[in-house]
Amino acid sequence: MPQDRYTIISADCHAGADIPRYKDYLPAKYHDDFEDWAAAFENPFSDLADPTRVRNWDNDYRQAELEADGQSAEVVFPNTVPPFFPTGQLVVRPPASGIEHERRQAGLTAHNRWLAEWCAELPGRRAGLAQIFPNDVAAAVAEIHWAKEHGLKGILFSAIPPDSGVPSLWDPIYDPVWAAAQETGLPINQHGGAGIPDIEGAPGRNMLMLMEVPFFANRSLWHLIIGGVFERYPGLKFVMTEQAVGWVPDVLARMDMYWTLFDTNGRVGEMPAPGDLIPHTPSFYFNRNCWMGASMPSPDEADAILTLGVDKVMWGSDYPHREGTFPYTLESLQHSFHNWSETDLRKLLGGTAAEIYDLDVGALAPLGIGPTVAEVATPLAERPTDTFSMAFSPRRHSI
Repeated sequence: MPQDRYTIISADCHAGADIPRYKDYLPAKYHDDFEDWAAAFENPFSDLADPTRVRNWDNDYRQAELEADGQSAEVVFPNTVPPFFPTGQLVVRPPASGIEHERRQAGLTAHNRWLAEWCAELPGRRAGLAQIFPNDVAAAVAEIHWAKEHGLKGILFSAIPPDSGVPSLWDPIYDPVWAAAQETGLPINQHGGAGIPDIEGAPGRNMLMLMEVPFFANRSLWHLIIGGVFERYPGLKFVMTEQAVGWVPDVLARMDMYWTLFDTNGRVGEMPAPGDLIPHTPSFYFNRNCWMGASMPSPDEADAILTLGVDKVMWGSDYPHREGTFPYTLESLQHSFHNWSETDLRKLLGGTAAEIYDLDVGALAPLGIGPTVAEVATPLAERPTDTFSMAFSPRRHSI
């Protein structure tokens, strides 16, 4: 009915503890080092420098904003910098070996412990993602099992930069990680912005980063498919978030073409044919094992979502980032989805996310949070002028 409400589960939100709070989750042997690190830390993020930063951890503040904006539940990526990380980094690069890895691993573990407690304060409404590093496979596997036992709903395992000195995702060294994720049912997640080589000293660094980030984030998809990961672990779930979706059909078509070409013509020299590694087409593995988190999608991205299929895509607000949809989520939905069917929108706005992250739409619906079907079906009359949201900007599918 038009007065019925959509139950919105944002597949892309961000949170973290107030940095001093992380000390409570560190072993005592790191406390002095933490004080030294915290004293030298310089926050590079404007959204963590003003009084609204409390929305990252303060339940009352955060829920007042999210619920007024129509969001019932959220998938939680990090947003405050864990202990011992370099200034400006969340999970962008794996640590070097030795003491850096040891301390950053302790910081990552502290974040995960805080996150599990914080999500438990609102059961059924927060799907927290435990972070792991690629450097220590045994530690990563143990953290996956810990996350499952403590109610977290997924794993954040970032794209790996080619100059990091860490094996790429196709390497069988990570098979225990994939096996643990398959066993626990926790999806492996990657967020846009990771995987890029070091360009710190490059001229025009910020623009260069924006040009290169899509490729280095997107390539995890073909590394995992062509590397045979989904063939070896057919129950593994893999989610790529805030990386757009329009590029996916073209990439799948290109991979399928190469797979068919090589499979038809056999081996090239001593190299095995793709069919020796993956007996099915690359698109088969995407359709079985992969999903996309579409953050603040604009109308052209909405068209791309329909091409890919609403059972493969989950809507995200990117709260609390300024380029996200808050506080104009209703207006962004009117702008991009007013002509969509209710059935498709219920899947996109919450149904698919509930399945992937083990949330209960039936338990969320009685909360009465979310815009009505009639409201979303009303075309946007006037674009808000006091927002930087990318939902209201034309975006090419590849970014």
